[in-house]
Amino acid sequence: MRIRATVAAVSGALALSALAVPAAQADGSSSYRTDVAKVQEAAHAATGKTAYTGNTGPSGEPYDLDVTFSNIKVNAGKAIPVGTTKQVTVPVTYTLKHGSDVDITADDFLTGPYLYKGSFDAPDNTLFGDYAASCTATSATAASCKGNVDIYPEELFNSDAGAWKAAALAIAYNGQDPDDDDIDLSKVGIADQGGFTSPNIQRYSRLTVNASPEPVKKGKTVTVTGLLSRANWDTGKYAGYTVQPVGLQFRKKSSSTYTSTLKTVKSDSKGNLKTTTTATVDGYFRYNFAGTSTTPAVKATGDYVDVQ
Repeated sequence: MRIRATVAAVSGALALSALAVPAAQADGSSSYRTDVAKVQEAAHAATGKTAYTGNTGPSGEPYDLDVTFSNIKVNAGKAIPVGTTKQVTVPVTYTLKHGSDVDITADDFLTGPYLYKGSFDAPDNTLFGDYAASCTATSATAASCKGNVDIYPEELFNSDAGAWKAAALAIAYNGQDPDDDDIDLSKVGIADQGGFTSPNIQRYSRLTVNASPEPVKKGKTVTVTGLLSRANWDTGKYAGYTVQPVGLQFRKKSSSTYTSTLKTVKSDSKGNLKTTTTATVDGYFRYNFAGTSTTPAVKATGDYVDVQ
């Protein structure tokens, strides 16, 4: 079953809570995602924003918690490639500032980062961590926090590749049980702040190369084929990345450095690559893809050709 943790597609806090949990976490090892989703949706529904209306969950509206966030850094600023099967854990650091009446050391105070696609008021998709962040006080009203966003490929669609934004939230339950269907949310405080920079989430890429014939006589033609593919989140498989420029490079057997691009080849309608070159000396051929905003750069492992 594919899962999309988008608040725009469902109504009611309980419905959102169920959808927000990837299959890998459905065993109850962490209820953080579901607990956060319940309170977050109720808070947004109270503002009248259309993406969160229709709340049929617990009574009451959470109050505004005196907490703000800054200095959010996602994955040390590096792009986030995601394949088709493996969970990707993305580290996030941020600063939390709070009022003197907010006890961030309370057992039922939770904070954590998340990523969202589209607008903050009506996101197309949201990605949370499996567990709350941990914070270390730096003053009486500030703390340095570290958390993760856990990305599962089944949460993503191909249209999600590219730009995302970062956000953070904090919830003070104040003795209320988040697992209680009759929780009084008016006694629960929430702070939710977005608009922070995040690196792109990308469809993981693969690149192969094969140079033939092997061996080959000096001055004869070498045919170099390959395949440029990337994760297809819609199908859970890899598919060819079409009509993309890919550089052909060469390094001599005696060298550890590849030359500048010999020529540029475009992948065909199935992601295949094919070109020819002249054999001169023993060495390795490889394809080199520079990457795009939705797909990371990748280099093929060099294929050796013996020139006789």
